[in-house]
Amino acid sequence: MIRNKHILLAFRLIVGGVFIWAGILKIIDPLGFAQSVANYRIFPSALSFFLALVMPWMEVVCGAFLVFGIFRRASSFLFSGLLGAFLVLVAVTILRGIDVDCGCFGSLSLKVDYKLILTDSVLLFFSLNVFFYRR
Repeated sequence: MIRNKHILLAFRLIVGGVFIWAGILKIIDPLGFAQSVANYRIFPSALSFFLALVMPWMEVVCGAFLVFGIFRRASSFLFSGLLGAFLVLVAVTILRGIDVDCGCFGSLSLKVDYKLILTDSVLLFFSLNVFFYRR
């Protein structure tokens, strides 16, 4: 794990910033995000709408906490869990042959493919480093 506090600060700012940006774009278009969640064909429609209303606000609040260093471990733990679950969801979607946009960044979302797995793996690496860092 990385121990340099300046690199860890950069990791915090990157992960927190990405989640704030993604959350704001989802808050702007909750129905579009609900449809993106439904497109994965894993969750019932009621759960898709619930996730579309709750998850973006959680991303923005926890992203802000991470950027400002408030509840740093809890926020990085939550983001690590979300990223891990999303990586599994993306892998399953690829294996099932479903062609969808990830829904992460509203209309700017990427296709679900191996590049998305790589990007989210890097974010997970950053987030786990922040979580495991002890002062």
